[in-house]
Amino acid sequence: MKKIILVGYMGSGKTTIGKKLNQNLNIDFIDLDEFIEQKEGLRISEIFKQKGEIYFRKQESIWFKYLLNEDKYLIISLGGGTPCYANNHLRLQDENVMSFYLKANIETLVSRLKQNSDRPLLQNINDLNSFVGQHVFERSYFYNFSKYKIDVNNKDVDDICLEISSIVQKNN
Repeated sequence: MKKIILVGYMGSGKTTIGKKLNQNLNIDFIDLDEFIEQKEGLRISEIFKQKGEIYFRKQESIWFKYLLNEDKYLIISLGGGTPCYANNHLRLQDENVMSFYLKANIETLVSRLKQNSDRPLLQNINDLNSFVGQHVFERSYFYNFSKYKIDVNNKDVDDICLEISSIVQKNN
């Protein structure tokens, strides 16, 4: 069964777009971070504090593989770091996967991230522009394993979803 995977840096719109695609395509949507929180019984920020990032990344990979093996269509939004660990980026090329890199520029990401301070990796960051720029640079190699790249700058959610839906329908 095909999986639609949404990839991108935090703030790129993966969850928002995933929820809208769920409505448009009538395919179950799972935010991987929320799924992990349910399974672990802790918020992601608490997992980072109590058990550390390495533990989180291991669990993240385990649950990502689990969802990819589910025998049903799914839309899955990954955490910003998911493709960068445990060779998860290679799964973006799987035959049963349609992966989309929601590509946003630094200005767009910083603007969105300033509105949400509950992100574990952003705690105690003084220069958000430099931090995000460096992170996106480091992670873009992994994100670019996605089969499709969608520019999300200056586009509304409906237009982005229409673009993704069009690609999905052509390939089913």
